[in-house]
Amino acid sequence: MASKDNDAIAGVATPALDLEMAPIPAPSATATAPTKQSDPLLVAFHQPYDPENPLDWPTGRKWAVTDVLSATAFNRIMVSTIMAPALSLIASELDMTPAESAMTLSIYLLATAFGPLFIGPLSEIYGREVILHASSLWFLIWNIACGFATTKEILIASRFLAGFGASAIYALAGGVLGDIWRPEQRGRSLGVYLLIPLLGAAVGPIIGGFMAARVAWRWLFWATSIFQAAMIFVSIFTFKETYGPLILKRRAARLRRETGNQGYHVDSLDGDRSVTALLAKALSRPLRLLAFHPIIQATAVISAFNYGILYIVLSTFSELWISRYHQSVEISGLHYIACSLGEIVGSQAGGRLMDLMFRRRRNRAANNPNNNDDANFSNGASGAELPEFRLPLVFPGIIIAPLGMLLYGWAAENLLHWAVVDVGVGVIMFGIQLGSMAITAYVIDSYPAHTSSAMAATQFAKSLTAFCFPLFAPRMYEVLGYGWANTSMALGGLLLGIPPPLLLYIYGSRLRAKARSSY
Repeated sequence: MASKDNDAIAGVATPALDLEMAPIPAPSATATAPTKQSDPLLVAFHQPYDPENPLDWPTGRKWAVTDVLSATAFNRIMVSTIMAPALSLIASELDMTPAESAMTLSIYLLATAFGPLFIGPLSEIYGREVILHASSLWFLIWNIACGFATTKEILIASRFLAGFGASAIYALAGGVLGDIWRPEQRGRSLGVYLLIPLLGAAVGPIIGGFMAARVAWRWLFWATSIFQAAMIFVSIFTFKETYGPLILKRRAARLRRETGNQGYHVDSLDGDRSVTALLAKALSRPLRLLAFHPIIQATAVISAFNYGILYIVLSTFSELWISRYHQSVEISGLHYIACSLGEIVGSQAGGRLMDLMFRRRRNRAANNPNNNDDANFSNGASGAELPEFRLPLVFPGIIIAPLGMLLYGWAAENLLHWAVVDVGVGVIMFGIQLGSMAITAYVIDSYPAHTSSAMAATQFAKSLTAFCFPLFAPRMYEVLGYGWANTSMALGGLLLGIPPPLLLYIYGSRLRAKARSSY
């Protein structure tokens, strides 16, 4: 039997999902959870404070990790669009057809659909730290290779492999933020994390436009590779492991070495599985979530459509100014500032509103546990932190974005002043970002133990629309014009965007309870 000191090191046992601060575990999830009294050798985080628990880290350390993620995401997102203004130059030098040059740009996004399916689950086995560093190195190697490409085949292949490494941030970001920030801090942490990356999609074409006019196009890749190398150096010293179950697993191994008692263990349903079985279950989890979980399916529909609209705007915006407003390539790139401003305002306003609404609804549920609407949504279970508290913020975004589509489309159709078009685009981005933040927070809170896999599932759908939608956008605008094309997309956004979050708000808690054991 372990000594009292060893028990103290092991900590007070808590249910496995509490490591990620699951908002309200289903009763069935906690009823049979082992405790320190029933299993003295169970290793868990100390309560109420444990310095090794990422949720209890000092605030400065949390922000350092968040900032590393943010800067890493900025570079990887910027690389997705930086070559857009130089496509004609690249196509001329490498003898590419228009379809092949478009593929060079979009193949990066296709890779971000498949990368998270592997990277997200692996981070739940081997931890966030090693996956982040490995994917960063992989991205660096293939982004450099893009700059040295001498044939179109090499460039397209290198772009795909670079995108595969870059996609790690889409799976890791939600998982890491869920690891270190508590639910009441979700909005602020997401807002700060998104502040820099949201500049990436817009800064990319701006930088690319000026660089394409002044230096060789290969420096688009070499310059971003230099930045990536600097970020790898910083992250090695700043980013530490955040995945709670892995930290506990290492603690248990340390206790076994120090005490000689081989009974120390962590609460894990996969503890006795072989490596092959564990990998098979983990790697199939994102697709199983997407195929069988209504929560993931509903959030994926909303997120994928909005992401596709985002990339339609990004991929066609420069051409609008060049062909219809007869502006230069350099000046056309400056209009992407409107995209970034809309997204930044949306993320910062959304973050504050999310936390404010969450606290108010949590306090109302806590003060009226037996007689409030929120209790009804939880299928009779009262609690203070339902993930469904995130969803009301989705509805303003669903309405605002289509209004922006209408303003943008008809202003461009009638060649109104450029400022009107930019305002319309800014409104689109504001609405999309407002809704997307709430959806992301809902997924993080709904799947606390497997956030990276859940984010990978939604990212798969998002990246596919980001890859496919821009392929038909030029023809759509040519046939329908900007006015009716954007009107069609606005109506589609309303039809697809309103029912899913409404159903999740009503039935989400019941769906989470039923799905808890299936992944």
